[in-house]
Amino acid sequence: MSRTALLLAISLAITTFVAAQTSPPAVQYPPAPPTPSTSAQTASAPQIPTSGTLQRLTIQEAEALAQKNNPQISVSHLLSLASGQVTREAKAAYYPAVYGSITAVEPRDNGSRIAAGYLNNPIVYERAAGGVALSQLITDFGRTSNLVATATLRAKAADMNAMATADQIKLAVDQAFYNALQSFAEQKVAQETVNARQVVSDQITALYQNKLRSQLDVSFADANLAQARLLLLDAQNNYQAALSTLSAVLGFPTQQQYVLIESDTQPTPPPDAVAPLIDQAFSNRPEIAAQSYEYRASQHFQKAERDLLLPSIQALGVVGRTPASESVAGISPFASWYGAIGVNVNIPIFNGFLYPARSREAAFRSEAEGERLRDLKDRIANDVRTSWLNTQTAYSRISVTQQFVDQTTLAVDLSQTRYKLGLASIVELSQAQLRQTEAQIQFAAAQYQYRIAQAVLRFQIAAP
Repeated sequence: MSRTALLLAISLAITTFVAAQTSPPAVQYPPAPPTPSTSAQTASAPQIPTSGTLQRLTIQEAEALAQKNNPQISVSHLLSLASGQVTREAKAAYYPAVYGSITAVEPRDNGSRIAAGYLNNPIVYERAAGGVALSQLITDFGRTSNLVATATLRAKAADMNAMATADQIKLAVDQAFYNALQSFAEQKVAQETVNARQVVSDQITALYQNKLRSQLDVSFADANLAQARLLLLDAQNNYQAALSTLSAVLGFPTQQQYVLIESDTQPTPPPDAVAPLIDQAFSNRPEIAAQSYEYRASQHFQKAERDLLLPSIQALGVVGRTPASESVAGISPFASWYGAIGVNVNIPIFNGFLYPARSREAAFRSEAEGERLRDLKDRIANDVRTSWLNTQTAYSRISVTQQFVDQTTLAVDLSQTRYKLGLASIVELSQAQLRQTEAQIQFAAAQYQYRIAQAVLRFQIAAP
């Protein structure tokens, strides 16, 4: 056999091997909604390789773990408990106030009097006495009841704020969880791209060593391999950062390593109309309920401040004993036992317009709370519309990116065939491979971005 025939046989064998090996392996992702125009094969989502030292974690378990460990949940719960104690503080005015006193007095000289500070000018006697005094509110014409209502409504608002915090933490867990899954899927695409381009680089290098390809082809193949390795480094960093974020949301001070398990449920299409979602948000969002309680509380507080202008009536009682006292002409000015009851009516007459100013201030603040409620509803309605549009777009991207993967895979196959036949350059094949990698990454991202969009929409309408 001549040398030329031998070289042709070697060339044919090598190019056949290249054609069979240069196509990157297909990456599997979670199922996407089927479309008539697509034929990409889909499978279950990639998962972190299992290890005996790693704990399996589903999204439901992650949400429960965050509700237990996240410090923001504890803060909101403690503030809610503190608000409940304010209600008890306001109700204390309904109960009698009882206090005991022990008094011992020795005047500096006989006939001493209190000479300043009041109109009365009593004599100060030497004595030692002890007793108990009682004060009971009879009525303040509604001020205390309004203060109690204010504290009760604000305690309910604190409860709603605690619920809102729990919902926000749940959303943060969902976002961190799916971002971690997306980062790992992109890392797997990058790793498989590196493996595939390493094979191509080795094959083209072998062809170059056998004088069947130019050094330019080797340079392009090595450049594509280096680019794939850079992509893998970025993907690995993004995945570790996503795990760090997830660990922080779960309430851990250090990064945890988990085997993230995705649910087997298929993504459902987004709702067709947004108006019912807005109504559902107005009914369910704890932030709206909390602001409504704050508004009603401010109204009761304004009435309480107005009631400062009304009288207050108290019952008073005192009982005690004076075991030792000064005597005048052998007669003590104090009885051994003493006691008295009475009623005190306190009527505000003038205090520099303090009470009217406090009433008007509370009225203005009440109006401001009403405007805050209206503004909150407007913002939530806009957030619901925006989230609904995002879910529509994210759902459509799944099928579009799936078609993108199909077309780029076909383009890679055609480019490989043309390159094998000598009809295309390494530049054409490299560009086709780059587009295929981009399509695979976008397809992986589309799966989880739709999951995140669904989680955001559920949060916006306070759906379970």
